[in-house]
Amino acid sequence: MQTQIQARIKHWLSLDSDAKSRDEIQALVDQGAQEELAARFAGRLTFGTAGIRGVVGAGPMRMNRLVVQQTSKGVAEYLKAQVENAASRGVIIGYDGRHDSKQFAEDAASVLTAAGFKVFLTSKVAPTPLVAFGVLHLGAAAGIVVTASHNPPQYNGYKVYWGNGAQIIPPHDTGIAARIELAANSPVDMLPLDVAIESGKLVMLEADYYQAYRQGVLEAEVLQNHTRPELVSLAYTAMHGVGAEMAETLLKDIGVTLVYSVAAQREPDGDFPTVNFPNPEEAGAMDLVMAEAHKQGAMLACANDPDADRFAVAVRRPDATPAMPASQAYQMLTGDQVGVLLGHYLLSHAGDDQRLLCCTIVSSSLLTRISETSGARCETTLTGFKWLTNVGMSKQTQDNRFLFAYEEALGYTVGSMVWDKDGLSALVAFVQLTAELAAKGETLWDRLESIYRQFGYYLNRQVSIALSGEPGAPTIGEQLRALSPSEIAGRALVSVDDISLGVRRFADGSEEAIDLPRSDVLIYRLEGNARVIVRPSGTEPKVKCYYEVVEPFGEDEGMDAVQRRAEATMEDFVSRHQAGLPKA
Repeated sequence: MQTQIQARIKHWLSLDSDAKSRDEIQALVDQGAQEELAARFAGRLTFGTAGIRGVVGAGPMRMNRLVVQQTSKGVAEYLKAQVENAASRGVIIGYDGRHDSKQFAEDAASVLTAAGFKVFLTSKVAPTPLVAFGVLHLGAAAGIVVTASHNPPQYNGYKVYWGNGAQIIPPHDTGIAARIELAANSPVDMLPLDVAIESGKLVMLEADYYQAYRQGVLEAEVLQNHTRPELVSLAYTAMHGVGAEMAETLLKDIGVTLVYSVAAQREPDGDFPTVNFPNPEEAGAMDLVMAEAHKQGAMLACANDPDADRFAVAVRRPDATPAMPASQAYQMLTGDQVGVLLGHYLLSHAGDDQRLLCCTIVSSSLLTRISETSGARCETTLTGFKWLTNVGMSKQTQDNRFLFAYEEALGYTVGSMVWDKDGLSALVAFVQLTAELAAKGETLWDRLESIYRQFGYYLNRQVSIALSGEPGAPTIGEQLRALSPSEIAGRALVSVDDISLGVRRFADGSEEAIDLPRSDVLIYRLEGNARVIVRPSGTEPKVKCYYEVVEPFGEDEGMDAVQRRAEATMEDFVSRHQAGLPKA
């Protein structure tokens, strides 16, 4: 074993107070598991804009109690240096239903209270949106939620919110990371929880706190449409996560009585026994909730992911019959379709002083088109909710308040009570939209078709492409920038955005600046409103491509026909673009 790895192991064992973790490392040493030890001690889990996330296990490249303690010490030291009265304002901490989450949350509380901070710790599992909500509700300097969201069972994570209630963005991520590196060099002080409670440094957030979030949703300005909620029927699953109690309560509060919860997935279970992957986007994850909806003849099959910050929905098809399999009777809406439906709906009810929306560069362009025709403003940000909400906050004014943001990966925020994605309030808003349509004798499919007929059928697809590259050859990004194409896949180029330079170049050679943080992304806009976004890998010969095509409706043409035409167009677009990519 390398001397350097041996030294790291010795240092780790000298700091780790968790006997289980130390035994795990010692067992690997005794087994001579050099590759595994080298992997676990190759560095540290990287602290980025969302915090840290990784497989649970011993060692600095895994999620464990010592990593959580060192991370918490780094957060404490950074907050003290950056935020006046941070310690007295305090930090709110919550956690999901994974096996280690409560222990990790308690360790974070012990470290922060030892560092002099007041800490608000949820008394039981909490949906992630409740922690984001709590930062502003309690006036805290920061928030921490222990969650791995919809990752597989072996994962856990540690997510940080800044005092504005949004996920941290640069430079706070690198600032905290530097403090964590320093914290990892020496023992971490911890205050026992009972002592922290007796001294008043630790406040347990009990039922009244959860009720504050509930009341906030009920009073939210954008969630006051109570048109015929009794007409809506839905099946719901928490996907073995922490959303069921609050979701069911909120639905009852707004008058929805026909709610059928999937019992096998209702309670938190860190093993996620009924799904291969607890992510509503994954194939098979929605099977049980669609089966329950089909059994009950419900309009909707709704899901939150395990920490309830995402929302997914399958809608009963117009041609559904009881004899059909559930997978044919119900169709999943894409994240873009839900985002467009919610944005369009909210704009139809919002006042003239609340018409600011946000979507990401890889989301459908349709919401931007809808906003333009509605006298609203839709800001485009880099991918990730950290950008959506921070931009939403920075761009809103007294005359144009923030209304809605979404990303295609099933993330939505409705209004400004929670400055992060919130699958619970999104569920409420979507049900209220469904009820309004039902009261008119219309369906969600009717509304989608109406939008598509007005603006065109927007179809989006994401494709990751591995390319064969020679060692030392220019990167894919360098080659793409050198090509300067006049057309892509037979479509004339309208403009190309090079986000790494902050420049938009038009086909006529003119340029304009782009107000986005620098990122290695190229956006090609083409004739016919088509678009391809390319995110080259800086380390491998591969690219991630996001495609969009728009098909207009012909006179008397049905939606199924336009959809088939759009899918054929997309197939041709993707294959021709891939064929034209550099091979190295």
